[in-house]
This record gives sequence, C-alpha cells and structure tokens, in this order.
Amino acid sequence: MSRSRRIEDAWVPKTKLGELVRDGLITLDKIFENNLIVKEKEIIDILLPNLSEDVITIKMVQQMTASGQRSRFKAVVIVGTEGYIGVGSAKSREVGPAIRKAIDKAKISIIPVLRGCGSGECGCGGIHSIPFKVKGKCGSTRITLMPAPAGVGLACADTVKQVLGLAGIEDIWSKTFGNTRTSENLVKATIDALKNAHKYNFAPG
Repeated sequence: MSRSRRIEDAWVPKTKLGELVRDGLITLDKIFENNLIVKEKEIIDILLPNLSEDVITIKMVQQMTASGQRSRFKAVVIVGTEGYIGVGSAKSREVGPAIRKAIDKAKISIIPVLRGCGSGECGCGGIHSIPFKVKGKCGSTRITLMPAPAGVGLACADTVKQVLGLAGIEDIWSKTFGNTRTSENLVKATIDALKNAHKYNFAPG
C-alpha cells in the first residue's frame, strides 16, 4: 500500500477541500487555479506524495518571561518537488518537534513554480530555468532571479540553491540586495519571487 493511500485511509478531513481531495474529486492544479486555501497538510501528502524536505536553519531563541529566561529552538524548513516549493518555520522546546511543525507549515504553504526557458541565449523551449526575470523580497532582503541558458547551473547563494534545486530549476542567475545573511529572509524572498512570476502575463522573446 502506498504512503498516500495509507494517509487517505486514516485521515478524517476537517474542511470541505479535504473531503474533495479524499474522495478524489479535485486535483492540485484545480486548487491553485481557483486560489483555494489549503489548511490540512494531509491534502499535500496525498496530492504530492514525493515531496522532499530540507532544513535551512535551526537556532536557539531566548525570551524573557515573568519566571525567567526561556529558551526554544526555531527551525526553518523547505519542502518541494519538481514544480512545487513551500517554506515553514516553527518553534519548540526541542529540535525534533520544531522541525516537524515547520514541515507541516511548509506543506500548507506550497506554491506552484513557473518554469521555462526565458534566456535569449538558449531558447530551447525547455523548463530548466524560469520564463522571465522576477523579483521578491522579505524584510530588508531583496532578490532578482533571471533566466539562464542550459548548462549555467544555479549561479546564486547556497541558500537560494537549496530552494531552486528542490523546486526543479537547474539554471539561473540571481542578484541579492540588503541583509542577505539572514537565511530565513533570503529563502522567503526567493519564494516570493517565484510566487510573483504568476502575477505577470509575459511572453518570452
């Protein structure tokens, strides 16, 4: 029995969308086309059973309370597969639960990634890069992603490589601005750029 089938059999949906997914009456493409909000991670577990996970950062955060200083762990995680990516962050008193919570949040934040070959130097018509230049931001961090010809690889920061590689993008150029040392903001700015690609009606060429 497949993993998605086991989840489907044991899962009791809490939303109407969940019921539609459990009954096989809606696809992931239709969910995104209609801007439906995913509130249950099981929806993604069933529709994208081959998701990969990657931990971006784990750090200890401290907070002063009436009873003294309290320490917790914060995890930032990305999940993705060919053409899809999501990011989530969560805190917990232990590392394991923080990572699991972050994974669950990343799943319900999944977005489709618009891939293509927008480089004038290539024009192969494939989906190894992105169709056109896009920009994204998070806090003071800004990023510009630009199409690159096949063979260039991911010419960007290591954190950005993690995101794009997981989403199935093979070739890209990028420029970053602002405070790029914060991995979480850089990841979220990159995903914001990929999300913004859907706002433009652009024909390459």
